[in-house]
Amino acid sequence: MPDATGLELIAQELREAEGPDVVTDTLFFRNRATLSVQAASIRQVLAHLREQGYAFLASVHGVDYYPHEPRLGVHYELLDMSRVDRITVKLRVASQEPEVESVTEDWPTANHQEREVYDMFGVVFRGHPDLRRILMPEDYEGHPQRRDFPVGGEPVISTFNEAETLGSSE
Repeated sequence: MPDATGLELIAQELREAEGPDVVTDTLFFRNRATLSVQAASIRQVLAHLREQGYAFLASVHGVDYYPHEPRLGVHYELLDMSRVDRITVKLRVASQEPEVESVTEDWPTANHQEREVYDMFGVVFRGHPDLRRILMPEDYEGHPQRRDFPVGGEPVISTFNEAETLGSSE
């Protein structure tokens, strides 16, 4: 893992390459390195980290920071397999226009993970090759992992409970 000095070095390289505002914060806590970046530069940041050896995108996660704005977050976990090293890259977007550029073209493993973040949190990934719901029905309204989603939610029609949910007596 990069130590705190190594993390600051990575952040400085990104600022020099992409601009002074690209990295908004760094955190080294419990041996975990985290970069917070501007949403508009996510592809450039991940490309830079790939050049540094972080060539495996392990996961993409959505986060809801309700009631704070920008409310929604996307977290990317990158691994450097040769050094057995990990770094987290975080970004935040406003709930009114939750859009981030898709990284699927550069990181194919992000395909289904971005779809899940879209489905559960409502973050739109511009340029995604097939952005549609992956867990909820296509006509479902709302995003169940947002913190203001009603507790208990709504009944979801699946094949095992279709008759019960629709109120038929079959």
